[in-house]
Amino acid sequence: MNLPDHIPAPGERFNIAQHLLQLNAAHPERPAFIDDQGSLSYGELAERAARLGAGLRALGIRREERVLLLMLDGNDWPVSFLGAIYAGLVPVAVNTLLNADDYAYMLEHSRAQAVLVSGALLPALTAAMVKADHEVCKVIVSRPVAPLHANEVEFDAFVAAQPALAQPAATGPDDPGFWLYSSGSTGRPKGTVHSQANAYWTAELYGKGVLGLRDSDVCFSAAKLFFAYGLGNALTFPMSVGATTLLMAERPTPDATFKRWMGGVRGVKPTVFYGAPTGFAGMLAAPNLPAREQVALRLVSSAGEALPAEIGERFKRHFGVDIIDGIGSTEMLHIYISNQPGKVRYGSTGWPVPGYDIELRGDDGQPVSDGEPGDLYIRGPSAAMMYWGNRAKTRDTFQGGWTKSGDKYLRNADGSYTYGGRSDDMLKVSGIYVSPFEVEATLVQHPAVLEAAVIGVIDSEGLTKTKAFVVLKPGASAKEAELKSFVKDKLAPYKYPRQIAFVPELPKTATGKIQRFKLREQETKPA
Repeated sequence: MNLPDHIPAPGERFNIAQHLLQLNAAHPERPAFIDDQGSLSYGELAERAARLGAGLRALGIRREERVLLLMLDGNDWPVSFLGAIYAGLVPVAVNTLLNADDYAYMLEHSRAQAVLVSGALLPALTAAMVKADHEVCKVIVSRPVAPLHANEVEFDAFVAAQPALAQPAATGPDDPGFWLYSSGSTGRPKGTVHSQANAYWTAELYGKGVLGLRDSDVCFSAAKLFFAYGLGNALTFPMSVGATTLLMAERPTPDATFKRWMGGVRGVKPTVFYGAPTGFAGMLAAPNLPAREQVALRLVSSAGEALPAEIGERFKRHFGVDIIDGIGSTEMLHIYISNQPGKVRYGSTGWPVPGYDIELRGDDGQPVSDGEPGDLYIRGPSAAMMYWGNRAKTRDTFQGGWTKSGDKYLRNADGSYTYGGRSDDMLKVSGIYVSPFEVEATLVQHPAVLEAAVIGVIDSEGLTKTKAFVVLKPGASAKEAELKSFVKDKLAPYKYPRQIAFVPELPKTATGKIQRFKLREQETKPA
């Protein structure tokens, strides 16, 4: 592995916001971010971030205290995130698709002293603040859509009111930098605390080391900035090389994505696109899929859920560009196993990202042999520090230098890794492990199938059998027996789904991950 020239060391000063801004100080006129409203240059970003940080400090917010960041993707988002970090405060970036109860919990749990919020999301925040026993002293509103009330201030006015901080806070690489909330399959989300240096490592090891981003790139991410995946894709990675990012506040529907691919926003065409498997499936099924010559894509990345080989192969045939699939997590901040440009094995998640160690362990905690499923553990420099206020789950997930992912994988003879589902999604049928993803990936190869999710259901004898929930493509039709036979022809006979239910849609997270636990809950409810 080629390590960067300078590695942040414990005890020295390091501020990730200063680091990223300083990298781009030599070209202040270059566009850093472009949203639907306009362009923000690197020079303007540095100035506004330092003013925003000064404003937060003027409110009396102290080092390492939290500020909630509830904003749609736009140019004010990176100003807010970097400005808070520059001032030594800790931004807590939260999902914009949650409800007031969720935000009330996060306000109390993080003890946020201020909130940076988009005007369109202010009603949800206001409802949350009524419910919460919070400590918020000021609400800073980006692009208000209604008159502001007491304790609320308009974002641009807040930024303009303060002279820029002369220098960043004297933070170190192991100081808290920011939080992201990790959404588990059950229970409250976990406040995942990342250090100042963690984003540095993901940019160096993956953004530069694997993807090979360039300063000439225009990056566009379907995953939003509040996700770990989106934060790297659209902020830390492009800034680490001086590239430009195209931001989009609206949902990443096929139409919205295609519009930007073809330069429909300010004439800028992305060269790098980051998506998720469900998004790629929807785009490939869309009637208005752009032609290869209409786009400027040179690099395409996927994460969030394992990419079915059929989707990657179809995308490559149409656009002439591979989808680089990988796996990451909120806890590790970004991707640690990945395919690579020029080295893609569809159907696998690829090889360990240099700088990360991977280990698969069996039920006895010992490493398993190649070809055997095991629990995935990761060791690398970007692991989170802890789950805030949750000692038990911190100890369970962060075990010495290793992080337990909760995923099942197997290692292939060529050193690549194949996904086997979440640890709590794996099925044991007739004493043999069955990967729900393997069955799902086979079902979506059928020409009538758009998406599929597989869970285990208990039969009358108390045995686990597989059940598939299938979404058909618009206008397509298929019979249950036909799909069962299709799977039997491609997989070992014991792996075919014993039941198939045709549904209009599958429950998913905001990142497009299928929520199999909701399907399991649905199956266990009394009729």
